[in-house]
Amino acid sequence: MLGRVVLAEELAPSAIETLLANDVEVDDRSGASRGELLDAMAGASGIIIRSATQVDAELLDASPDLVVVGRAGIGVDNIDIARATEQGVMVVNAPQSNIISAAEHTIALLLSLARNIPQACADLKAGQWNRKQWNGVELDGKTLGILGLGRIGTLVAQRASALGLNLVAYDPFVGRDHARRLGAEMADDAADVVAQADFMVIHLPKTPETMGFVNAELLANAKPSLRLVNTARGGIVDEAALFDALSNGSIAGAALDVFSVEPCTESPLFTLPNVIVTPHLGASTAEAQDKAGQTIAEQVVLALQGDFVPFALNIDATEASEEVRRYLGLTERLGRIFANLNDDGINELTVAVEGDLAAYDCKVLTLAALKGVFGAAMGDPVSFVNAPQLAKARGLSVHEGSSEESVDYRTRVVLRGGASRDQHIVAGTLQGEDGHETIVQVDEHSVDARPASHMVVIRNEDQPGMIGMVGTIVGQAGVNIADMDVGTGQPGTAMMMLNISSPLPDDALVALRDAPGVIDARTFSLPIPSMTPDA
Repeated sequence: MLGRVVLAEELAPSAIETLLANDVEVDDRSGASRGELLDAMAGASGIIIRSATQVDAELLDASPDLVVVGRAGIGVDNIDIARATEQGVMVVNAPQSNIISAAEHTIALLLSLARNIPQACADLKAGQWNRKQWNGVELDGKTLGILGLGRIGTLVAQRASALGLNLVAYDPFVGRDHARRLGAEMADDAADVVAQADFMVIHLPKTPETMGFVNAELLANAKPSLRLVNTARGGIVDEAALFDALSNGSIAGAALDVFSVEPCTESPLFTLPNVIVTPHLGASTAEAQDKAGQTIAEQVVLALQGDFVPFALNIDATEASEEVRRYLGLTERLGRIFANLNDDGINELTVAVEGDLAAYDCKVLTLAALKGVFGAAMGDPVSFVNAPQLAKARGLSVHEGSSEESVDYRTRVVLRGGASRDQHIVAGTLQGEDGHETIVQVDEHSVDARPASHMVVIRNEDQPGMIGMVGTIVGQAGVNIADMDVGTGQPGTAMMMLNISSPLPDDALVALRDAPGVIDARTFSLPIPSMTPDA
């Protein structure tokens, strides 16, 4: 069993099936009170939420065994990410699950705002036929201002362009080339967008810097014809300033899907005839709910398995190409071996990549190495989130390096360092058509060994009879040798790396260390996935 995951809010059935299929215990607490939820968090490994549940210090403190918080959606302003990170808890979301639904809802509100569709519908259902009262405007040829040109903003731009709108955008984190490819003019500031726009959509993230971003000062630049749509996050628009601008005719209308406080059932904005509102429906489609649930279930399973999680929000490496991810397991196992070689502790660690892999962002490999280093000695779980914190707390100086040249190999991952008087090096690569993991260097010895669940490393004098003697001692202990590699190194010394079928008993390890010609012998276990052969 991977652990127990609490569902604080409803999750798509397909997502629940994914959790169950991966040996996760599902504890459905949707609809539970706050107190009941806090009680349920004792012993829980994970929690999956939507927008209503607050994962704050109180909840995190009530969850001592928590590994992961999964947000089935994009926004995470209801999660105390800083506190979660302090406690080594991974926070993941589903950033691409609802982008199409959100973009389509933006276009729906844009068209509704232009043609007064909700007002005309309500009027007609009330028995009124007022064609002239609800006269609208066309989109074609008008200018659409876009604040925020990320994933959703980009989708809106593409759809708006097809409707004949001219595009002008502002996003300090997006290059002009991206805007140009969308057919949008990139403005220097938001005020310039507001001044040009007949319609404006907001797709900014909710951050301290964007709270109240659309305020009275910004709206003062608007044309009276401006119609504003916000499907991003509540609080980005100053609702009091928006009410004043709509009431005095400074702008023509607004459509809001999000509010500063939710649920929101009362607001001065609701009294205005030129305002359209929906109750945070941007992600409320069957497709978006299924994708969000399925995505977050998969991310939570990865987190509970201790694997790299692509959509984790609080790890130092936010991206990893598919090529780099292939080396994650190898690097973690190299970290385990490296830790076992260092008897005097580790003060400094350098993680270097050589060869083809040097062309990629390999920061995540440093996290994998740290995960292996600390996983070798700690009883508590070590993750991509808390590994850097463990390094900092223990005064471990961590460095990264890269070189496009790798002697004899297309790519090598190298770990080196240790204590001031006890320096070690271990390196590995992926070989063959199946890309199997191979340890290629341990200290000064060149080797060619596959990592295994149980291994013995012996440094010995290079003399006849050593292999037979080692085999005899291991065999007498009732342990089978699945594979052995003999490495070359400094003149007069050699290294044996044994993959064994079960842990070596302590007395057998003592016998190896006391055997004539043996300089050093040590044994260790590596985390090997069940589908990976030991030999």
